[in-house]
Amino acid sequence: MELLEFARGPALTVSIYLLIAGTLWRIFGIVLLARKPDFSEARQSGGLPAALKVIYTRSFTAPAFKKSTMYGKTLGYILHIGLFVTIFLFVPHILFFKGLFGFSWPGLPNSAIFFIGVVTVATGIALMIRRLTSPVLKLISNFDDYFSWFVTMAPLVTGLMISIRFGIRYETLLAIHILSVALLFAWLPFGKLAHTFLLLLARGTTGAILERRGART
Repeated sequence: MELLEFARGPALTVSIYLLIAGTLWRIFGIVLLARKPDFSEARQSGGLPAALKVIYTRSFTAPAFKKSTMYGKTLGYILHIGLFVTIFLFVPHILFFKGLFGFSWPGLPNSAIFFIGVVTVATGIALMIRRLTSPVLKLISNFDDYFSWFVTMAPLVTGLMISIRFGIRYETLLAIHILSVALLFAWLPFGKLAHTFLLLLARGTTGAILERRGART
């Protein structure tokens, strides 16, 4: 019970503060970066329409690369959709968010969440195997890639373990699960997982700049 109280209390609280502070630090750090003046003549207006266009188009693979990237792209989409569903449509998680924000939404049955969780974990393992067996991916991978994978998979695995138990006390498994979530929160703004909130900003900025220069987006 002491471990569970620590996980629910100080560990989770500190990790949420780190998540918020780190996210704001990353976003404001990018927004406030000094920009070099662009003296070239604008060929197109750019702006928000161009940003939204690239956010949409970059969500799909260019036809020339579809065949070679289909496997990895499909796994990536399954992983992200699975993460979204297990985080935001699992009833206990919804109750957690209700405690933070004061409102809730409908969730999915526990059996559906368990199945989706298993599929998501299997997809994450498949992606790691692909990274370890691809000479190119293995060459460009670093600590951030592997640790980000670990902190993403840990809450999923520990969440599934709560349902199975393995003879371990529920309170212990719940504490470990919450601690794994706290680790994810604390790491998310500082590693490559920051693409969670930087992806749209980066794509939108790129789209606006390229269209202003007359590039085809």
